[in-house]
Amino acid sequence: MTSTTGSRTSAPTRDGGRLLRRALRLDAAASGALGVAALAAAPALAGLLGPPTPVLLGVGAFLALFAAGLLVLAARPAIPRPAAWTVVLGNAGWVAASVATAVLAAPVLTGLGVAVVLAQAAAVAVFADLQWLGLRRMG
Repeated sequence: MTSTTGSRTSAPTRDGGRLLRRALRLDAAASGALGVAALAAAPALAGLLGPPTPVLLGVGAFLALFAAGLLVLAARPAIPRPAAWTVVLGNAGWVAASVATAVLAAPVLTGLGVAVVLAQAAAVAVFADLQWLGLRRMG
């Protein structure tokens, strides 16, 4: 009896960092947009979402700076692995902190506020996953 096996390997596809670079840029665009929105509309968002205006301003400023850092990192000719891992782990921490915030700050947040916190946590989890996959494919 003859058996034929496929030539598939479990080695990750090498892409020279293209996926990682794209994932960093996507993260930067989303973080920057959310940061600018929080900075520009903090008082209105405070009423809709629940957190105090200073909290939204702080989060907005952080996100804007984070987005700028991601763009700088993505623009480097060679993305340093330790820096990329820092982003992946930071994003994972952000997801955990966001879920904890949605649970612990539920009395302060509106229903829409909880939904927004959880939705952005889901988006950040996708970014972290894409960045992790991009690191694996860097070669």
